[in-house]
Amino acid sequence: MTKSFNKQMLQAYFICGTQDIKGEGKSIVSVLTEALDAGITAYQFREKGPTALTGDDKLKLARTLKRICDYFDVPFIVDDDVDLAKLVEADGVHVGQKDKKVNQVISEVGDQMFVGLSCDTADQIEEANQIKGLSYIGSGPAFPTQSKDDADPVIGPDGIKQLVAISKLPIVAIGGITEDNIAELEGTGVAGASVISMVAQSDDVKRTVGIIKRTFSE
Repeated sequence: MTKSFNKQMLQAYFICGTQDIKGEGKSIVSVLTEALDAGITAYQFREKGPTALTGDDKLKLARTLKRICDYFDVPFIVDDDVDLAKLVEADGVHVGQKDKKVNQVISEVGDQMFVGLSCDTADQIEEANQIKGLSYIGSGPAFPTQSKDDADPVIGPDGIKQLVAISKLPIVAIGGITEDNIAELEGTGVAGASVISMVAQSDDVKRTVGIIKRTFSE
C-alpha cells in the first residue's frame, strides 16, 4: 500500500471526472491541480456517463492524475473500477451498493489499497460493520444533487447523523453539498465532506476548499 488510510483523508474529499468539468479553458488536470494546491485531502477519480473516457484514454488520464496526487502527497482513489485501480497503483478504491461486491474487492486488492463503501441505510451500515478490511463509508445524499443521475433519495443531515451513530467506521458525507448548506453537517459526526460540483465548478477553489476544511477541523 502506498498510503495507509486515516480518517483525516475524508475531511475534504474531492470527486471528479471529465464529465464534471464546465467552463471554457478548464480541464480535469487544471481543476485537480488547483484543488490539490488549495488543500483537498483525498481525490477520487470517477469517470462516468455518456461522455466518459474509456479504454486507453481513461487509463492514460488516470495515470496522469495519479502522478499529480503523488506530487501533493494526497491519496488517489478510483471509483468502482478495480482493474484500473490496480493498473495505476491507486491508494484506494471506492465501491457502491450496485457495484462489484465489496468483499470481493477487498479480497482482490489485499493490503495494497484501502476500500470505501457507499451506505445510505441503517441495514447497509450494520452489514458494513461486519466487513473485515473496510476502511470508511460514504453516506448520503445529504442534500439534493445534480451530479449523479442514479442518486439515492436524500437522507439529509439528520439521516446521516443516525448512520454515524451506529457505524463502527468513519463516515464521509456526500451529495448536494454546497458552500451555503455545508454548515448543516456540523454536529453530525462525519469526518468530512465528499464533493463534486462544489469544487469542480467553484469560482474560487481556494476559498471553497477552505470552507470545507474549516467546517470539519478538529
